[in-house]
Amino acid sequence: MKIDKHTVVTLSYELHTDSAENQRVHVETAPIEDPLVFLYGAGTMIPKFEENLYGKQKGDVLEFKIDCEDAYGEFEEEAVVRIPIKVFTQHGPLDTTRFKVGAVIPMQDQHGHQMYGKILEITNNDIQMDFNHPMAGFDLYFKVMILDVRKATHEEIAHGHVHGPGGHHH
Repeated sequence: MKIDKHTVVTLSYELHTDSAENQRVHVETAPIEDPLVFLYGAGTMIPKFEENLYGKQKGDVLEFKIDCEDAYGEFEEEAVVRIPIKVFTQHGPLDTTRFKVGAVIPMQDQHGHQMYGKILEITNNDIQMDFNHPMAGFDLYFKVMILDVRKATHEEIAHGHVHGPGGHHH
C-alpha cells in the first residue's frame, strides 16, 4: 500500500539541522524500536514532510530537506520580547526554581492563545523571552525509513489520529 490520505504511516527517522558553522547537528531520532506513527493528511505533520512521503511504501528509504520557511519559519526578532517582572510576581516573589535562564514557560497572549517562551535573561525589571519555535530559522534534513503503511479505520479518520500501538489510546 502506498502513502496517501487516510493511511496510517509508521516510520523511523533522523532529523538534522545546520549549525551556524554549517555543520550538521543531530536534533532527534525516532528509532525502529520506537517509531513515529501518524495519520497521513490529518494536519498533524509539517505539510512538506507529508509531501515528501506521498506515494512511498513499506521498505522505502529516503532523504530530503525542508527549507525553514516551509517548516517552522524564519527566526523573528520581534518574537523576542521583554516582559515586566511584575507580570510574574503578582502572587508573590519570582519562583526561581521554575523561572531560570533556558527554561521554557507556558504563556498566554492577550487573546488567550497558549504559547511557549524560552527565558533568555532575567533582570530586576523584566524577563527577556523568545517565543520563536525552537526550530525557527533552521532547514530540516530528514533520513526516513517507511516501516509500515495501512489503511486508517473510520474511527481514526473521524478522530483525526491513530489508535492502538504507537497511537492514541482512549
